[in-house]
Amino acid sequence: MNRQQATIQSLPELISEVRGVPSFQEIVRALRAGKSGTIDGAWGSSCALVTAAIAAEAPGPVLVVLPRISDVEDFAVDLASLLPEPPLVFPAWETLPRERRISDAVFGARLRGLHLFESQNAPSVVLTSFPALMQPVPSYQQRAASTKVLKVGEDINSDSFLAWLVERGFERVPAIEMPGEFSVHGGIIDIYPPDAVDPIRMELFGDEIDSLRFFDVETQRKVEDRKEIAITAVSPPGDEKSRNDGEDWGEASFLDSLPANSWIALSELTDVIDEGKKYLQRLENPRGLFSVDATMARCTAFPSVTVSALSEASFELTCHLQIESIERFTGPKNEVIQELASVVLKDEQVLIACHNEAERERLQELIHDEDPVLEERIQLCLGSVAQGYRLVFSQVVVLSDNELFNRVPSRQVTKSKSRRIASRVIDSFLDLNEGDLVVHLTHGIGRFLGMELFDREGHQEEHLVLEFRDGIRIYVPVTLIHLVQKYVGASKSAPRLSKVGGSAWGKNKKKVAEAVGDMAADMIRMQAKRELQKGFACPPDSKWQQEFDRSFPFVETPDQLNAIEESRGDLMRERPMDRLICGDVGFGKTEVAMRAAFKMVDAGRQVAVLVPTTVLAEQHYRTFCQRMAEFPITIESLSRFKTKKEQRATIERLEAGTVDIVIGTHRLVSQDVRFRNLGLLIVDEEQRFGVATKEMLKHLRLNVDVLTLSATPIPRTLHMSLLGIRDISNLTTPPQDRLPIE
Repeated sequence: MNRQQATIQSLPELISEVRGVPSFQEIVRALRAGKSGTIDGAWGSSCALVTAAIAAEAPGPVLVVLPRISDVEDFAVDLASLLPEPPLVFPAWETLPRERRISDAVFGARLRGLHLFESQNAPSVVLTSFPALMQPVPSYQQRAASTKVLKVGEDINSDSFLAWLVERGFERVPAIEMPGEFSVHGGIIDIYPPDAVDPIRMELFGDEIDSLRFFDVETQRKVEDRKEIAITAVSPPGDEKSRNDGEDWGEASFLDSLPANSWIALSELTDVIDEGKKYLQRLENPRGLFSVDATMARCTAFPSVTVSALSEASFELTCHLQIESIERFTGPKNEVIQELASVVLKDEQVLIACHNEAERERLQELIHDEDPVLEERIQLCLGSVAQGYRLVFSQVVVLSDNELFNRVPSRQVTKSKSRRIASRVIDSFLDLNEGDLVVHLTHGIGRFLGMELFDREGHQEEHLVLEFRDGIRIYVPVTLIHLVQKYVGASKSAPRLSKVGGSAWGKNKKKVAEAVGDMAADMIRMQAKRELQKGFACPPDSKWQQEFDRSFPFVETPDQLNAIEESRGDLMRERPMDRLICGDVGFGKTEVAMRAAFKMVDAGRQVAVLVPTTVLAEQHYRTFCQRMAEFPITIESLSRFKTKKEQRATIERLEAGTVDIVIGTHRLVSQDVRFRNLGLLIVDEEQRFGVATKEMLKHLRLNVDVLTLSATPIPRTLHMSLLGIRDISNLTTPPQDRLPIE
């Protein structure tokens, strides 16, 4: 590295390097004069860097246009590491605008973007895709005509106001959970506008508005008091047909709302135009969308610059930046520093973006141990770089920790309160098919025939149609859906439908209640013994634990994060844990279990994973080994796939304490298996074990932490969880891009 060259210690400092290029300043002068230009050579994530440099020179907002809808998320993360504040994302519908739903998060985000510009609070950078600009938005006049302003102290006719909400597409529900809903509880009206982050609570004193405030939909706690709130309607007045036909929205473009001093940055112009054409071709009926030419004409009405990797003479003035791509790191992880040294040229400095402080410290130690000479030329910072690059003109190599270790970058889940709604238990009823058996709390076993709409209190409400013996039907409104559960039975033969008004169902419930009472008493006695036991409390998370969490190659769902935190909290208490993780196949139960197992091993205790079949034992064994390969953890399996000699050797190592995690079938609970210091028992699919195994588990549970994984917990396990004897965490949100099981 040239000693005269200043050391770059953070990603935002790179912006000055780009702004210092003379030809880049020529482009800036052209844009300020109302002209356009082209910047090429922007390889990898340097496109985000160039965009940030343009924003630093712009007199107003910069609208960054990407070719594809799927490009936006990663680009936004890269930009957020460069800018003082995150960019505003203006999203696109992946369906036609007229096919939107009231609770559509995209609809709300698009409205919020429009409101920000009108309130003069627009951020410096707005990020969008070309298809998003081809989709129309409601004009200012339309939104103004569909907006009602509420003020504390003013009188309001509540009946007229509620009718106004219904007329414009809001749905009345017992308790609001999603945008586009409202509820009424005496003199309290809760409204969740589609463009609001939090819902609104309006309290009335007679006909007068006594108070207005935003509140948290989960905790019901106040977020902010307001004297005045504007509510934008979902749809203007009109019948259902006019809304569905899309005749209500679509007279304006988002580009029409941009201030006159805005600049437009088009990433990969050729791809932008091609993707716009493909987007229209994929739609059967693209009526109501702007054409590619019309959208481009609106873009180029502003001072515009195209940013691309390859040279493309889009406009009369061109700036070529000397930026190169970085080859992919493919070597073994223990040789990554040597591979990095071979990539870095003489006099170059290296800036590595790490995703958290623990990763930065770990990488700092690794570089210091492997190559102290190279360490002098490397700076580690926090941030995101999806694809590394070399700034030739500044002699700087920029890359990320993920690239260095050849890992799949995992996006952080946005802990938005409104987004956690996806994990509502009621969503399980979407899995009901016509003909499925259900259990009604009062009437017994029936058959689900479908959903029907009925008029109720001036608005339509969906009902479940249930058929019982003798063809008698009962209609259950969705507001009482908690009375109905999907039937789950151990017998392969279908049960007989219950008779409405008969006594058999009541007698059966009484017998079951008595049996459950006896069972619960037994379980409570066992739990009381556990409560008296002083268990092992794990210490707080270590650096290894943080690195293990960070190395998860996918995006955790909100439910997963919640289950991980709950189980981790249990392990850090002296009271022995007994938690049920309930979730469908593919919803991430195993990752929750592996996080708990790692924490227990990191604390110096052993972990046993009990599974019902040898096939599942081998599957878990491979999964655990792959997930923990970078850490000094000894994992072994114990099942009939192993010879007797191998089993004896494993048992001896368990007793000696040289095995950290053992995964096996019921062989694990045999009398000859002894652990040196067992701390955690993980039981997968408990309902598939026999009576003898469950009896052995009773005694094993008394002294160790227990984590049970199940997609369909047995009634006893579920009952204990509902009684509070056993804690429960539900995983009901599917991971990103999860494919349904056929």
